[in-house]
Amino acid sequence: MGTAARELTDDMVLDHCAPPPTRNSAHTVTIPGRHVADVARHPDGRLAVITWSSPKIDPGLLNPALHVVETDGTVVDLGATPVDAGNPVWWGDEVVYLALTPPHVQGGNAVFDQRHRNLTAGMPACPVELVQDDGDAPVVVVATGLDTEFHRLGGGLLARIKGSHKRRNDFIEDIPWGTQERLRYRAQDGLELDGLLVLPPGKTRDDGPFPLITLVHGGPYDRWADDLQLQWVPSAQWFAHQGFASFLPNPRGSLGRGHEFAASVSKRVGQEEWHDIETGIDLLVEEGVADPGRLGISGWSHGGFMAAWATTRTDRFKAALVGAGIADWPRLIATGEWGTFEAALGDGPEHSPLTYADRIRTPLLIVHGADDTNVPVEQAELLHGAVKHSELVVYPGEGHSLRKREHRLDLLNRARRFFAKL
Repeated sequence: MGTAARELTDDMVLDHCAPPPTRNSAHTVTIPGRHVADVARHPDGRLAVITWSSPKIDPGLLNPALHVVETDGTVVDLGATPVDAGNPVWWGDEVVYLALTPPHVQGGNAVFDQRHRNLTAGMPACPVELVQDDGDAPVVVVATGLDTEFHRLGGGLLARIKGSHKRRNDFIEDIPWGTQERLRYRAQDGLELDGLLVLPPGKTRDDGPFPLITLVHGGPYDRWADDLQLQWVPSAQWFAHQGFASFLPNPRGSLGRGHEFAASVSKRVGQEEWHDIETGIDLLVEEGVADPGRLGISGWSHGGFMAAWATTRTDRFKAALVGAGIADWPRLIATGEWGTFEAALGDGPEHSPLTYADRIRTPLLIVHGADDTNVPVEQAELLHGAVKHSELVVYPGEGHSLRKREHRLDLLNRARRFFAKL
């Protein structure tokens, strides 16, 4: 591995679940009886404050509220907000913030004003961040399909980032990256979907069929954007250098297509979203890109769940990597720190890979952090215990994401060896 690639590996950080709201340590503020979660300062010194009912994710995120602290210390209570509120910013003398679109917990973000009205209702994309501009309206960062846009709140489009993987490639000019292609296709019910295809360096579709690894993102309210697909998890560019093609689908439930698209997986985890993924695989096989006899699947967090779930639906995969994945939804709801959010996806054993473990014929590589509080390591142990043809690797001192460089490199190399059997 060259020096440039080594430095990039050191910098690769990708969390596959939403973090708790960012605490703004620059402001010391106390709201009696509440837990301060996020703060924004007005130019005149006033503070907009998002609070939780508890420092714990459940029920903290479920019971947020908005406050304004005047310059004399007076606290004005602006009332309860929708679930998972955060990222407050000032718009003149008004406060706006991000929160989940009611009434769903699995429904995607929207922008709300201080009277808790949805300012982005019906948007066919997803706001992901607000940026305060003291001289003008806030800037809204919006995920739209595979791209990212910047809008002035209440105004128009400022800029769009499209095909950013090409710009990132310039930073490491001595590495030949795999060819990345944007995909658009339709689900079985006609719903329009998107995703990415990454081929080995120097190869085109005409060089196929290739061994294909399907990479499922986490969330499920997350997405694959059109940027350089090189992360510490076994990723498309990593696999490209091993001679594999990678398919990166954005099935229903993903970020970037609006509220209804995100909410469509509520109580239906692993159902239509799996068919969306398999339809994309079928298309790549039909087009001669993917070798139907050399298919693998991999994912982390919700993607790890989908990798395990896929092996209970079909025997077509020759290898599956299950990273920090869910095996038993009811058990996760009871023991994980995001119980209410997980229950919004699926709350019964019929959604659990463990229920159908006797169907699994695919060899599994199951990897997990020993100190994971999002998806406790018990989930990996349950799946490993139920599937004899599986290998379990637990990384000590790691949470839901691997942070230590030696563990990341170990995971990448294990994945390389594991999928070499395709």
